[in-house]
Amino acid sequence: MPTRFTPLFSRPTDWLFWLVAGLCLLPIISSPVALIFGVVMASLGWIPDGLKTGPLAKKLLAGSIVALGFGIHLEQAIAASQAGLGIIVVSIFGTLILGWLLTRALKLEHKTGYLISAGTAICGGSAIAAVAPAINAKDQHTSIALATVFVLNSVALFLFPAIGHLLNMSQEQFGIWSAIAIHDTSSVVGAAQAYGDQALMTATTLKLARALWIIPVAFISALLFRSSERRIAVPGFILLYCVAIAIAYLLPQGAPLYELTFHSGKRVLVLCLFLIGCGISAKRLKEAGPKPLLLGIGLWLTISSLSLIYLLSR
Repeated sequence: MPTRFTPLFSRPTDWLFWLVAGLCLLPIISSPVALIFGVVMASLGWIPDGLKTGPLAKKLLAGSIVALGFGIHLEQAIAASQAGLGIIVVSIFGTLILGWLLTRALKLEHKTGYLISAGTAICGGSAIAAVAPAINAKDQHTSIALATVFVLNSVALFLFPAIGHLLNMSQEQFGIWSAIAIHDTSSVVGAAQAYGDQALMTATTLKLARALWIIPVAFISALLFRSSERRIAVPGFILLYCVAIAIAYLLPQGAPLYELTFHSGKRVLVLCLFLIGCGISAKRLKEAGPKPLLLGIGLWLTISSLSLIYLLSR
């Protein structure tokens, strides 16, 4: 007897889809690879009939962001924010302002441009996931922004350590540079770990400090994109993200559970990126044109080069 779940397994390729989705929950699949798998599935038409990946990805993204809040070490993040407040504030808001200017210059759709700017300014996919509902972005805006950020993010993972060694950067310098100029936290950790233990410690602490700025940036974004018909609303999961940080800080005895929750959230985020990729076909990327990638590259080169010059001149 047919059920409403039958369409999800009506073709042989549907089983392959769910197999890849399951693999995304394992450490063997990285964020950029998951996104690419999703794009390939969409381009080949291997998405199960009746499965709406967009709404599912949104729900999972909200849950994963809350779970990541349990991995924020509040005292370390605040200390890092105080120590590097100047470069954090300048890099975040400088990137957002430059992104706005370049978006207008390129005549790119403004919400797509803003999401790319937010992802570059703070922490890649997590920032885009948090800001998208605050500005009432559509699925296509979010998909294109994530694709742009993660393409550059995967390049940075391999490129940054090579540049660091070429310029003979210290462990501290490289840790700060990677935390400022690489989009996603996972790639920051990966690049810094390849460079050295001290670089890893510096990069992780500073990147977590930057992650705290998701909260004010999401609120400011809601203010900037409000309309006369729509009230300002900070997404509920941002409030739950704050609650998660507070719980981890006030009840440290639950540290093992918090760490498990944090790592589970990271894996669910990878699955989300696979589902988001399923909404990005080659046809959609072609329709978007080169402008999103040009914006992403422009912002990335600017923040990377300026922060590098600043660190080497100190």
